[in-house]
Amino acid sequence: MQYRNFGQCGFQVSALGFGTMRFPTDDKVNERVGDRFSNNIVEPEAIRMIRYAIDQGVNYIDTAYGYHGGFSEVVTGKALKDGYREKVFLATKSPVWLVEKPEDFDRILDEQLERLQTDVIDCYMLHSLSRDTWQNKVLKHNLIDKGEAARKAGKIRYFGFSFHDNLDTFKEIVDHHDKWDFCQIQYNYMDTENQAGTEGLKYAASKGLAVIIMEPLLGGRLANPPREVIDIFEATGKKDSAASWALKWLWDQPEVSLVLSGMSNMQQVKENIQTANDSGIGLFSKEDFEIIAKVRACFEARATIPCTKCRYCIPCPSNVDIPGIFELYNESVIYDDPQTSQNSYKHFFDEDTKANLCIGCKVCEEVCPQHIPISEWMPKVHAALTEE
Repeated sequence: MQYRNFGQCGFQVSALGFGTMRFPTDDKVNERVGDRFSNNIVEPEAIRMIRYAIDQGVNYIDTAYGYHGGFSEVVTGKALKDGYREKVFLATKSPVWLVEKPEDFDRILDEQLERLQTDVIDCYMLHSLSRDTWQNKVLKHNLIDKGEAARKAGKIRYFGFSFHDNLDTFKEIVDHHDKWDFCQIQYNYMDTENQAGTEGLKYAASKGLAVIIMEPLLGGRLANPPREVIDIFEATGKKDSAASWALKWLWDQPEVSLVLSGMSNMQQVKENIQTANDSGIGLFSKEDFEIIAKVRACFEARATIPCTKCRYCIPCPSNVDIPGIFELYNESVIYDDPQTSQNSYKHFFDEDTKANLCIGCKVCEEVCPQHIPISEWMPKVHAALTEE
């Protein structure tokens, strides 16, 4: 196993971290109990997978309060019994969206310590920060002070945040607190300019923060690409899988402290460990980078709507989020994954911004540099994203 410095914290972590968001499950037992689902994790296999990974040198385990309806932390705690807890850095996250008053932070943290059957959490982070949760939860309820108090009390060792928003917000959060130890960002070869992106990665690392990578395979989309992408990889003559290409691209970058993978079966665990063992900074050749660039171009060429997100069409008189909707629709086509886009449209788009509100006024079309027939696309896109 390869190991890397965890920012300026003075210790090293395995290149591969075990993410527990995608434990193997049995949907037959996924029934609601009270206000949450019952535990449908296949516990024996999940525990076997974690312990196997640790035995092979993985020393960073990542979970969160809400994963698997709250049971991910419970199962992780069970997996780390029998001496395994002492072999790893344990990470979990504070669900800031559930915090209505400062005291909620402490209550939730104590509950997590109990679930995980531990006295201290090594790496604790404010979960999934955006501008909204940063302003209306973290700053409003002084959660940074609460985190530092928990550190002083010995309940956590290192304090950081995970992030899903734009680059400006990311930099603002990084600069706000001079005692951040680490951050966690979504990053892969298709997200170099999305969210924190490459610039955010380098910015945080330059400040001394460890940078943890989540969604290295974009929710599995880069591990199971369309045929034309597979053809590009296979034409190189290398035996690496599409997933290995994506992971090695990340591990080539010195600013990356750790790559998390949410593994669902033992085969994925073994393959990712082997890829991590074969990885390293500077091992990606010029030709390899050219292959990734070719793959990226291939993905992007699959986009149906030529929207560049210039936002000239905003504001829409009907408040439709035109560029956001087009991006979501294009992603469904690019990655041949309509279900993920449909879920995002259903759960993360406000009803008053959806495509069905388009009245066909064509104000947007008058200013669109790409001359997209937006009013014609809106009903088609809405139908595709709602399975109508």
